[in-house]
Amino acid sequence: MKKPNPLLEDLKSILPTIAANAFVAEQDRKVPAENIALLKSIGMHRVFQPKAFGGMELSLPQFADCIALLAGACASTAWAMSLLCTHSHQLALFSAQLQQEVWGTDPDATASSSIAPFGRTEEVEGGVLFSGEMGWSSGCDHAEWAIVGFRRNNAQGTPDYCFAVLPRSDYQIRDDWFAAGMKGSGTKTLIIDKAWVPEHRIQKAKDMMEGKSAGFGLYPDSKIFYSPYRPYFASGFSTVSLGVAERMLEVFREKTKTRVRAYTGAAVGAATPALMRLAESTHQVAAARAFLEKTWNEHAEHSEQQRYPTRETLAFWRTNQAYATKMCIQAVDRLFEAAGGNAWFEHNEMQRLFRDSHMTGAHAYTDYDVCAQILGRELMGLEPDPSMI
Repeated sequence: MKKPNPLLEDLKSILPTIAANAFVAEQDRKVPAENIALLKSIGMHRVFQPKAFGGMELSLPQFADCIALLAGACASTAWAMSLLCTHSHQLALFSAQLQQEVWGTDPDATASSSIAPFGRTEEVEGGVLFSGEMGWSSGCDHAEWAIVGFRRNNAQGTPDYCFAVLPRSDYQIRDDWFAAGMKGSGTKTLIIDKAWVPEHRIQKAKDMMEGKSAGFGLYPDSKIFYSPYRPYFASGFSTVSLGVAERMLEVFREKTKTRVRAYTGAAVGAATPALMRLAESTHQVAAARAFLEKTWNEHAEHSEQQRYPTRETLAFWRTNQAYATKMCIQAVDRLFEAAGGNAWFEHNEMQRLFRDSHMTGAHAYTDYDVCAQILGRELMGLEPDPSMI
């Protein structure tokens, strides 16, 4: 039985406004400030923030239900907001000093990210000087901090994949988000030029996956922080894909009920092909939700029991979400193929759902070619390939 989710009920009350802003989000190429304000008004940005700073510490299944619902109203808003939320879980695994800097004076603060290790650093006393053009930072217009990736040589001379956290004053935002999908996510580039990052704002990715980071264990009474960062970070992509697919089922059904063929006047909604496509996509989306819910619940169970996941479990969590995304995209495509020419007009919601659906499968974490190899290696007892994260 699902736990009560008061945030879900609060979210339903603001969804009509967020849905009405979807076209504006695409025009402005970023999430409207009104959407962020509404989401903050119900406390959604605090879902994975430690209770010590006023956060909710919501379970992953409860969070995912909210993101899926939000994605049906505006996928761009859901994409950006899910990352602003999950980054708080990651920040809670950093040092206590860093967390105090982020939330001590501004408990409403959030972080965007660009975690691919493209940053350039110079070692200096007490930390590094960080430079780089860090792309793909969704929701950055609305964040006060940024989490960025880089590689740093360890004592053995081999590079470690690391994260650095920078305040908004340390970087500029390049307005370069001109994309076909998730147009309103504001996924722009952060320009950083020799920003000093002290050691307490740096963590190794490996440590954050193995319960060895500076913040691990800071909240012994908490459940959600007894977990690696990556499953939380990756959860939003497939959840947005699910929300888009569930909304596509609704819109296809609504529009097809009254659609007639231009040349014959035949009722499309009563025709066998439309019925079969709707039925199969409905089954496929339901299967994707059931699969994701099983995965989300496993996350929650591990956290409740303070049981750290095994490597095999992590491999399944890492790859399950990509397979579910693949199913959701297939379900959307099946319906859009039969939606007719009117579905391609910019005012038609279906074309936006089609574009956004495909964008959910374009992220590195939802690339199923990569995920299939990760899981295949694990199932065959092979060591993980370091070129695939």
